[in-house]
Amino acid sequence: MKIMVAFIALFMLLWSSTGVYAETLEDRLKTLEEALRRQEQTIAEQQKMIEELKAEIKQAKPPATPEAAAVGRPAASEQMQQEVRELNEKVDRVVEAQRKTLPSEFNPSIGLVGETIFSYTGRGSSQTGSDRPGGFDAFQRSVELNAAASVDPFAKAYVVANASADAATGESTFNIEEAAIQTTSLPWNLTVKAGRFFAEFGRLSYIHDHELPFVNRPLVLDQYVGGESRTDGVQVNWLLPVEHYISLTLGLGNQFGGDVPPNNVGDYRRLGGWNYWGRLSSYFDLTPDISLEPGISGLWNPRTNGRGGPLLQPDGSTLTERERRLVGADVALSYKPLRNNQFQSITWGTEVLYSNNHYDAADSSGNVLPSSTVGSLGLYSYLTYKFHRQWSTGFLFGFVEDAQNNKAKAYEYSPYVTWALSHWNQLRLQYTYTDYNSASAAYGLHSNNAVYLQWAWIIGSHAHGWQQR
Repeated sequence: MKIMVAFIALFMLLWSSTGVYAETLEDRLKTLEEALRRQEQTIAEQQKMIEELKAEIKQAKPPATPEAAAVGRPAASEQMQQEVRELNEKVDRVVEAQRKTLPSEFNPSIGLVGETIFSYTGRGSSQTGSDRPGGFDAFQRSVELNAAASVDPFAKAYVVANASADAATGESTFNIEEAAIQTTSLPWNLTVKAGRFFAEFGRLSYIHDHELPFVNRPLVLDQYVGGESRTDGVQVNWLLPVEHYISLTLGLGNQFGGDVPPNNVGDYRRLGGWNYWGRLSSYFDLTPDISLEPGISGLWNPRTNGRGGPLLQPDGSTLTERERRLVGADVALSYKPLRNNQFQSITWGTEVLYSNNHYDAADSSGNVLPSSTVGSLGLYSYLTYKFHRQWSTGFLFGFVEDAQNNKAKAYEYSPYVTWALSHWNQLRLQYTYTDYNSASAAYGLHSNNAVYLQWAWIIGSHAHGWQQR
């Protein structure tokens, strides 16, 4: 019986344990199915995210491949380093050159200019007013020695010595044409020049004879200025502090003019007896090829005191200058094409001068007459056309009323042609017809024809060369 009970109990236990096991297995299967479903969902979401990230990376991709950029950067850096090395080498060579001492570095620049005039004039000097004889003539007008150098960091100096032959004796006279010092580093755009120099007045008065665009100085400059504007004095130039070029020059000097100026030094001179002059000039670029240079000038000597002596008139009376007044306006219009300026250019220059001098008068017997003021007008105008690197041609017209008698008038007509054999050697052929009116004939002047052949050359240093003015 006990065995039977034990058997029944064992059966019941096995039966009950098998049911529990079946329930646990089913739950586990359900759990596994649920886990598998979630895992598939997670994989799908991650796959979606990967696709979205790939799309963003594709949109943000740079135009050049990273490999190309990595190759370009080192090449540019290497080129820049090479340029820096070359620049440093150049700077080192300049510094080394500046340290060297040359035996000639303290010598001034020296140059020599020669100018010979061959001419034929139809009338004698008594009928032309020239200091050269009529007929055939050869004239060594000048042998000019130039020397220039820096004095110190603040100034430079130059000397021009000129030897010319006397018209009557042929003997050469040596004189100092210019000897001046000029500042180089004053503040406020100021420059001071002192000594003997050509004062800045008008357009061509302060230019040497061999630098003129024609052979002779126009009649109006000879009569009103005295040829060249040479003076002994001081001159101040101020470059106005504005964007446009404007230059103002003021000066005073002991005398003003060439070798025989209208007023000499005299016996005694007060401050009022000095010459005072001024000039205002500017420059305009009308186009890249065309430029305009206008200027106005004035000269005043309030008390000349007749230092030039009595001036004899055709009727035997005399005039003695007491005050000298001269004003002028000038302009130059130049066409120089940027691409062909060595072979082609056109320059038109004009200057008008008005003289208004005051004189004491006396008749032929020496009786004092009322003093008078004589106003007279003169001008010159020329056009030069350069049609070849070595050749140019032009025409000069001049007109002048006598500064003592404005009824006496003279006209000059001068075609000319220039052959520049080189930059330092040139020939010029010029024909000049001078026409005097009847009032001028009272002074013994008559119309005449003249032909000139000018041969000018330069050796050594000559800063200005042949100016195209």
